[in-house]
Amino acid sequence: MTYLLFHKPYGVISQFSHSEGERPTLADYVKTPGLNPVGRLDHDSEGLLLLTDNGWLQHRLTDPRYEHPKTYWAQVEGDAQPPALAALAAGVQIFPDFRTRPAQIRRLDGADAAALPPRTPPVRFRLNVPTSWIELVITEGRNRQVRRMTAAVGHPTLRLIRMAIGPLRLHGLAQGVARELREEELRAIAPHLEPEKPGRRRRRLYSTR
Repeated sequence: MTYLLFHKPYGVISQFSHSEGERPTLADYVKTPGLNPVGRLDHDSEGLLLLTDNGWLQHRLTDPRYEHPKTYWAQVEGDAQPPALAALAAGVQIFPDFRTRPAQIRRLDGADAAALPPRTPPVRFRLNVPTSWIELVITEGRNRQVRRMTAAVGHPTLRLIRMAIGPLRLHGLAQGVARELREEELRAIAPHLEPEKPGRRRRRLYSTR
């Protein structure tokens, strides 16, 4: 089995197949055959993708029943204040029939954002409108969920980066680069690499932080 972490740049589609006139895809960066992304990132989002040929792992990490945490950093329009953050943490209505689960939310400081690589093309700002960065840890994956969440509390997302999938972290991985999982990373996700045997309960090896 193959397990790769990939730092998806802005504008890249989370698939390996090409269609004429489409944007770049994963095939432009990763040449290992037979891999699929675990979950996806929209073309206008960046950050961590896990690529594998292990179909069971894909199922375990994307099925919302298992509540696997995913960490995002979002640059949002406006000065995100505690009431908005509290609303996100409690859960917000993003579809007529869907309210998000409680999430872990914190505001990031300037040093956090300064460490991120610049986006190409740059984010377009509105004159005289401030921006702020927040971290969201969610256990769901509805269509454009984070963007819908921040918009629901009055702070549209301008830039979105997935920083972690469970214990797997983006830190240290350059944009457009893929690498194999390290031994400690494989150990961290080991309970999800093969089907659970009957009568055996798997122990959660990581928290939602």
